[in-house]
Amino acid sequence: MDLLLLLKAAIMGIVEGITEFLPISSTGHLILASELMDFWTTEKSAVFVVAIQIGAIAAVIYEYWSRLWNAATGMVTGEEKGRRLGLSLIFASIPIVLVGLTFGQVIKEVLFNDVIVALGLIIGGLIIIWVEKNPPKIKAVEVENITFKQAVWIGLIQVLALIPGTSRSGATIIGAMYLGVSRKAATEFSFFLGIPVIIGAGLLDLYQSYHVFDGLEDWTVITVGLVVSFISALLLIRALVAYVAKRDFMIFAWYRIASGLLILLLFFTGWKLW
Repeated sequence: MDLLLLLKAAIMGIVEGITEFLPISSTGHLILASELMDFWTTEKSAVFVVAIQIGAIAAVIYEYWSRLWNAATGMVTGEEKGRRLGLSLIFASIPIVLVGLTFGQVIKEVLFNDVIVALGLIIGGLIIIWVEKNPPKIKAVEVENITFKQAVWIGLIQVLALIPGTSRSGATIIGAMYLGVSRKAATEFSFFLGIPVIIGAGLLDLYQSYHVFDGLEDWTVITVGLVVSFISALLLIRALVAYVAKRDFMIFAWYRIASGLLILLLFFTGWKLW
């Protein structure tokens, strides 16, 4: 068993858990972390980056089990709040599922590179600044108040997250805020919306690419990444909800812009930080 590889997998899990629900692009950070550490082969690393997101989203299910269960049962019992949330999540999930299944592999092959990640970070940062400086009137205070129309629009905005560097959380949170959803409700809806998308993408990628893994050692590496991402994501979720109750996302916007510019500088000058 390669202990150094397991350590790298754990670090990747920490990066995933910390960045998955922040508006700074978990995929972009995982790609860069993988390159920085020379983590695994390119083919295995690409699958690992998608698969360990399941660990982070499992933390959401654990943390919000009661509300998610109410949403699921509300679809059957007709309980108003649960039914509305359940249907909203279904409507918002459809666009990215359709686009992801149709173009997902092409996107991975063509767009998973440093320049695209950098541009996604910068453009997303500028959009966050604009929305924060021009806050819309709040129409939905709680996540159960989100209308079906708002849910569909949030789902369409989420499709942009297929571009590395965009950030699924960033797109859905800021997109929801622009549509009049409160900061806290937008953050929670983003958490919930990641469940079908991330689990579906992770399982599909593992199914399509299971042949690239050689045996128990490779699956142990993935397991380490999953477990560490679950633990770190659980801690991040609680901290983020407390954070958004009092502060805006400007610090993440400037972080995105600075990170993107640094990546472009390194790419076009050929400089290396490692």
